[in-house]
Amino acid sequence: MALPAHNTSREDDTDGELSPEDIRQLLSEAEARMRNKQQPASQSSNIKLPRLQANVEHKYLKSDGTIDQSKLVNENDRVLADRTVKKIEDPAAYKKKKLEEKKATAGTDWYNLPRTELTPELRRDLQLLKMRGVLDTKRFYKKTDSKSDVPAFSQVGQIIEGPTEYYTGRINNKDRKRTFVEEVLAQEEQTGKFKKKYNEIQKMKTSGKKAFYNALKAKRKGQVEKR
Repeated sequence: MALPAHNTSREDDTDGELSPEDIRQLLSEAEARMRNKQQPASQSSNIKLPRLQANVEHKYLKSDGTIDQSKLVNENDRVLADRTVKKIEDPAAYKKKKLEEKKATAGTDWYNLPRTELTPELRRDLQLLKMRGVLDTKRFYKKTDSKSDVPAFSQVGQIIEGPTEYYTGRINNKDRKRTFVEEVLAQEEQTGKFKKKYNEIQKMKTSGKKAFYNALKAKRKGQVEKR
């Protein structure tokens, strides 16, 4: 069976170089493919967009927005950053600050008692506490070795009655005084203990003197000596 003539010529052509007709056909096919690819781009270039109006306010744009800075950094990262940050202080200023803090209180062994802020009322109360043996002669008080009446560290407080304390054991509000001196003076007005003691001491000191003799003579005559 014989083959067609054109198939034989095609097989013969593939073995050798391309003919001018084949080259022209290939170029025409490539040109057609390039035109098909460029056609959508040319169509898209013909699309026209509407022009924007410059006098219309852009209501979709806002410039007054606020930012929560606490949300910018994660909380865990913030805690780690705070732990790692170290402040550099002046050694001389830091030492001076620590020394002032140490001098301001009596220390942890003494419950951080503050330094005494001396006032005239506090000075009188402290002197009265030192002379408490005179106020109550029937009770023994241990003498202090300190030469100064004012302690370096002290604190004044107020005793508050507990709920279990019966009301008859409390001092009436009208009898309460603000300081120790006021309490002693109020008690002296009722008892007259110190005035009586003062007269006894003066009598012993003036015994045998002219003033004592004149007072004795006036008492014998039933007169009262004026002082």
